[in-house]
Amino acid sequence: MNPHATQVIDVLGGTAEVARLFDVRMPSVSNWKRDGIPHARMMLMRETRQAQLADIDLAAATAARRGRRVKPSQEVPHG
Repeated sequence: MNPHATQVIDVLGGTAEVARLFDVRMPSVSNWKRDGIPHARMMLMRETRQAQLADIDLAAATAARRGRRVKPSQEVPHG
């Protein structure tokens, strides 16, 4: 399990709510809890839910891309 991804999903209202938000099936969101949240979905969450997610390590919650996890130093600064 990815505890950071699980925390993001819980803060946003749980598996069913996040599935509705992204128009995906609940099993897909459940997989995100294990594998991390897909990069493109996380980018949208960073922009639209910034205040809700401020205290969560979003880099750790993001699924690995091409065999590696996005490191905090590679995140795009917000401003």
